[in-house]
Amino acid sequence: MHHRNILYVSTTSRHREYMRELTHSLDASALIASPDTFAQAIASNREFDLVILDLAGVTSDFFGTVEAYLSDNGMMPLLLVVDKSALPNMRIPIQFKTDFVVSNCSEAEMEVRVSQLLWPGEESAPSDIVTIDNMTINLATYQVYVDDKPVDLTLMEYSLLSFLATHPSRAYSRDTLLHRVWGFEYCGGTRTVDVHIRRVRSKVGPQIAGHIVTVRGIGYLFKL
Repeated sequence: MHHRNILYVSTTSRHREYMRELTHSLDASALIASPDTFAQAIASNREFDLVILDLAGVTSDFFGTVEAYLSDNGMMPLLLVVDKSALPNMRIPIQFKTDFVVSNCSEAEMEVRVSQLLWPGEESAPSDIVTIDNMTINLATYQVYVDDKPVDLTLMEYSLLSFLATHPSRAYSRDTLLHRVWGFEYCGGTRTVDVHIRRVRSKVGPQIAGHIVTVRGIGYLFKL
């Protein structure tokens, strides 16, 4: 599974926090726009893999604008969010892959619908995605995102962070981390662990760095 970009368009703010939670649970980033800022969003040089359109308050003219954009950009899929009362009059485009959810659907249903449109046939297992506060680790692709932005980690920095994050609430000595992360054949000293911890903390930002706790006389612990 590879990182994907979502364009979410709505006339209201009712699902914006919902979308932020969704992108934290999936390996995806979302740009939130309104009909007034849609033109600016699609001109932002970002390549989108899915458009989610909340139909509440959307005019037929703007709906046509969205359809034209999708048709001109590789027939990317469309997910419609519709109020239950509007279902009888909903029109679903047939020229590209389209799905819909009712506006009061559960977060679990929304996640499944989005996953099927973004990664048809190759959805990651839930165990591949680790989400902690504003950080997402994709264990399948070795990618880390903080506030939906990729974090540039070396392989050892990623390995150290992912090991600690997937083994929380337990203190590990520097020697143990050398063996578990670097491997039994590593000949460097334990100071290597301290250097990499410092680099990881600086790259992931203060919110996540606060989870990486120094245990005096022992080593490090990832606190949840």
